[in-house]
Amino acid sequence: MTRNGQRLLLLIDDEPAQRRLVAALAARAGWRALFAADADMAMAMLATPEGGQLDAILLDHWAGEQDANALIAELRERRPTLPILMLTANGSVAQAVAAMRAGATDFLVKPLAPERLLAALEAAVAGSAAGELRPLTEKIPALLAFDEIVGSAPDFRAALAIAAKAARARVPVLLEGESGVGKEVVAEAIHAASPRARKPMVAVNCGAIPANLVESELFGHEKGAFTGAFERKIGRFQDADGGTLFLDEVGDMPLDAQVKLLRVLQEGEIHPLGARHARAVDVRVIAATNRRLAEEVEAGRFREDLYYRLNVVQVAIPPLRDRLSDVPALARHLLARIARQPGLRPLGITDDALHLLCAYDWPGNVRQLQNALFRAAVLCESDALTAADFPQIAMMGGRRSASAVEGGGVQLFRPDGHMRLLEDIEADVIRLAIGHYRGRMTEVARRLGIGRSTLYRKLAELGIESNAA
Repeated sequence: MTRNGQRLLLLIDDEPAQRRLVAALAARAGWRALFAADADMAMAMLATPEGGQLDAILLDHWAGEQDANALIAELRERRPTLPILMLTANGSVAQAVAAMRAGATDFLVKPLAPERLLAALEAAVAGSAAGELRPLTEKIPALLAFDEIVGSAPDFRAALAIAAKAARARVPVLLEGESGVGKEVVAEAIHAASPRARKPMVAVNCGAIPANLVESELFGHEKGAFTGAFERKIGRFQDADGGTLFLDEVGDMPLDAQVKLLRVLQEGEIHPLGARHARAVDVRVIAATNRRLAEEVEAGRFREDLYYRLNVVQVAIPPLRDRLSDVPALARHLLARIARQPGLRPLGITDDALHLLCAYDWPGNVRQLQNALFRAAVLCESDALTAADFPQIAMMGGRRSASAVEGGGVQLFRPDGHMRLLEDIEADVIRLAIGHYRGRMTEVARRLGIGRSTLYRKLAELGIESNAA
């Protein structure tokens, strides 16, 4: 970092236009970019006074894979602790594995989204695993049915039960939860369980669309509708006709676009920019947000009428730190999926690694856990991951005590420090068991050491629905 507080980024790239773009994006977050057109210039730059103050390197994959990986290895040898990010137009998992094994810290795919670059830079310099390899881990197939989604914590199973019931209806669903909790996975499960499953589910990240292009992206436009509209564009609503439209981060949508979205939901018609006539569409909308939309409404940043239109069924997905008992099962499940990627292989995970993972509070939620496992799997040379394969997690330290982890997802104490009522704890234990054994009530009763009639009596006394646990 320079004396004036700016962070320094070395961009190794031979394309002037790309260099200007990256420099402008990085400058938004207080970074200053230095440039090198090739490997020789990059090595010379490392030897300069400014090169000694570098905070990160971004390498554009303009050369062959072997040359790029050789350069990464040489950079890593000269500056062992300096974060190295690879930028490429090819989002290949196999290429990422090779770059990671050569010493790359992260891997970004063109076209480069501003928020992704900045998040990767911040994560790299912070020594965090929160943003690592996100474009690649997102390529791991994630389409799961409700009974395949891993998690037995009571609040999580309750959320899934609400989502499963809503899947059969046409009504809009609002998924609320922190970034990385799995909102899109739940949305895909809703779509797969709905009568619309044979039609497409189209996903739109509202936060990644420039404000002036939201209307065109959602509703389409005709050729010549505005400057730069050189051809007709089909909007996402029309793409999803007969199926489901998933509006991710809907809380980031500009207010003027919210008005047009509300009109479409009310009338069932879209009006592409420049079109003479409206077009009827049959679309089921699932919206997701990492904000509390009720608070956004109060602050005037989100329309109240649109909020109630989207919030017919609300599903609140708890963060991973509130269901740490799910981490071991999640880790094994994610490792099995990661193992199917090119260049990777099946790996086990040891108890000491699981204890470390369970003692961390996962601010990036399930996405961060998947990214950490992916990185560990890429670099692991043995047959099982150990605690030593998660240095970033160990460095940041376990943020939960062992006793909190051993609670198995059942809270024993009230916020004031006193014990909860026994019947409340018992209700949570029963919900946990029903979720863990996928609603198989005979198995639940057997594992809890009670008869089925006793179990059903307790369900009635405690007000528990067996299909919502």
